[in-house]
Amino acid sequence: MIFRPDHIRLILEGKKTATRRRHTYPRRAGRVYRIQRSMLDWTDIRIVVTKAYMQKLGQMTEEDAKKEGASTLKAFKEIWREINGGWNPEEEVWVYEFQLYRSPFDQNK
Repeated sequence: MIFRPDHIRLILEGKKTATRRRHTYPRRAGRVYRIQRSMLDWTDIRIVVTKAYMQKLGQMTEEDAKKEGASTLKAFKEIWREINGGWNPEEEVWVYEFQLYRSPFDQNK
């Protein structure tokens, strides 16, 4: 999954635990995904998707915005517009809730 550098920092700090995406190939809950900075720039950071569901943008709550790493719903809308070009409250998007993944081999570190 591709994330902006500032969002990667929020993920590592535990402040971003969800992402909303427009796409036709949904990710699956229970699977581990590597974070990318771009199509060709992979990191060693992994997340495990804990929930995957669809939601209209207009159904988002302040709590949802905080899971996205935003301070408020208004702030999230601004970030969404910056990344995606517009805000349509009727648009259905995929929501992925996740947590950082630690492999069983990392447990002793």
